[in-house]
Amino acid sequence: MIFAIEEINNSTELLPGIKLGYQIYDSCASVPVAVHVAFQLSNSLDPVFYTGDNCSQSGMVKAVVGENGSSLSISISRIIGPFNIPQVSHFSTCACLSDKQQYPSFFRTVPSDQFQADALAKLIKHFGWNWIGAVRSDSDYGNNGMASFLDAARKEGICVEYSESLSRTQPRSRFQRVADVIRRSTAMVVVAFAAAGDLRLLLEELLLEPSPPRQWIGSEAWVTNTDMLRFSFCAGTIGFGIERSVIPGLRDFLLDLSPSKVAVSPVLTEFWEDAFNCRLGKSAAIDKRLCDGTEDIKTLQIPYTDISQIRITSMVYKAVYAIAHAIHKAVCQKTNSTTQCDKFTRIESKEVLTQLKKVNFSQNGYDVSFDANGDPVARYELVNWQKRESGNIEMVTVGHYDASLPVGQKFRINRNITWVNGGTQVPVSVCTNSCSPGTRKVLQKGKPICCYDCIPCPEGEISNATDSPDCFPCPNEFWPNAERETCLPKPVEFLSNNEVLGIILAAFSVGGASLAIITAAVFYRHRTSPIVRANNSELSFLLLFSLTLCFLCSLTFIGAPSEWSCMLRHTAFGITFVLSLALNGSEDGFKQRTGLTEDRTGAGVSTQTSSVKCKLQSATCLPVFSMDGDYVIGGVFSIHHYMQTVKHNYTAMPEPLRCTGRLVRGRSGG
Repeated sequence: MIFAIEEINNSTELLPGIKLGYQIYDSCASVPVAVHVAFQLSNSLDPVFYTGDNCSQSGMVKAVVGENGSSLSISISRIIGPFNIPQVSHFSTCACLSDKQQYPSFFRTVPSDQFQADALAKLIKHFGWNWIGAVRSDSDYGNNGMASFLDAARKEGICVEYSESLSRTQPRSRFQRVADVIRRSTAMVVVAFAAAGDLRLLLEELLLEPSPPRQWIGSEAWVTNTDMLRFSFCAGTIGFGIERSVIPGLRDFLLDLSPSKVAVSPVLTEFWEDAFNCRLGKSAAIDKRLCDGTEDIKTLQIPYTDISQIRITSMVYKAVYAIAHAIHKAVCQKTNSTTQCDKFTRIESKEVLTQLKKVNFSQNGYDVSFDANGDPVARYELVNWQKRESGNIEMVTVGHYDASLPVGQKFRINRNITWVNGGTQVPVSVCTNSCSPGTRKVLQKGKPICCYDCIPCPEGEISNATDSPDCFPCPNEFWPNAERETCLPKPVEFLSNNEVLGIILAAFSVGGASLAIITAAVFYRHRTSPIVRANNSELSFLLLFSLTLCFLCSLTFIGAPSEWSCMLRHTAFGITFVLSLALNGSEDGFKQRTGLTEDRTGAGVSTQTSSVKCKLQSATCLPVFSMDGDYVIGGVFSIHHYMQTVKHNYTAMPEPLRCTGRLVRGRSGG
């Protein structure tokens, strides 16, 4: 922050002729302290870091940069918000801070956790994991971030085996319990939406009694924290981190420290003594040696001197420049080719707030702007903890996530990822292995949707996809294969002309048709004879013709089937068979109704001929009483009282009517 302000004060383009001042407070990561600081910033000038006497003449703070934690930023924003003092945070990511109804003066240069939650859910879905564990900080950051992630994960079909919260203020027993849950779990993947200080205590607990290998997925709060790399069992961790930036001149500024400059600031004094393990004057512990002035910060290899992983630092840099651009818009005017700024113009913090909503600039190649919620465009790096041959773990950028790109292009991986235990194969973390084709999923009672049983498809049905929720039957001309994963065409089986059964059937068919034709020829030859005429020759010829067709229909069932033969064989057989039954029934019915054979010559038929015909047709033609003679006289009387009821199902020839019941004694008539 100091480096950025000094850079702006030396600029001839941004706020020329105007000098920015600053007040920097230490909140100690404590909400009560942050509230106290907020009141200090709202009421008066209380500088901690400044050089010389160049302080703001108004004594009022126009904007605030900070805080790191979301809970701290919420506390500060609730106090300074009513005074319209804009607040630009560099590391408060809680999605709740995007609510302009509650936090109207809050802005941030770091993306909201809502974007990170969506990115993490897509990352887990990308690698095929659907059974995970979740650990979060018991804070606004952890609780809101995890809630957003779980909602996004549910939409992606991801199930959570457990979700545990923790805080560094809790007793050790709490961390032991969470560590035991992780050890006993079946989920291979653990998503940690936690602050580095909270997660560090959990990893130290796991270090005492190692758990089975776990694939850690980290949030930006700890996955890019170099201090966490000392946990070697977390090698293979992946997660989204803030994009790295390059700030020209920052390293030289950081290394430009001498004992005289350090002695001015209590904070720098503490840092110097800790870095060189010595004490300046009487300020440090007695057991340390005195600093002799030969200490050189450039010789140290510590995180302070390493600017290769500048991430959150760049967010502070952007926040300071955003406020400077807002003040520039409020007090400066461009005339011709020069910019004139009136340093005596008294501006209110509300005007800075208004201008901050409109800022849109580029600094060192990085764009800075805010949307309606005070959020920037969400861009992340996908970071992977990779173990080198030396045994050290280093952070490697293996992909990117850009929320401003179209759907399908936001997430990309461009380098190989090293997984847990240095593996190169993506670990598997599912509740149930995928159901293969030929089976269907059946959910297990009382368990999440990711846990199910694989049941084989019933007979006659298939499933041709992995994890199919249901089976479906094959089309009519197909049947399932043995694995019930695909439908195969039914084989065409037919009676060949060369088979023995086909030859026998053809012989019977031709033979039967020949007999019917011969019988018809005999009937035709003797068509004028009394017996032929008495049997209704027209119906007899039609009956013999239909029988001939019935026999010949059998030939259509021999040979390879075709569309026409399949239609012909059933249609022809049905028509001819029904026709023969109908003709036979018509002839018998006629004779039963008359009770006599028709004499086509006009004369009566001899008793012998009539008797023979009756015996062939039905027993009902036998007389109850009879006697032979030269001439026969028929008699018809109501000898019985009842007649047998005949039930006809139209599938066979009905039985003839028969008289039954007791004999009639006496005369009856009507």
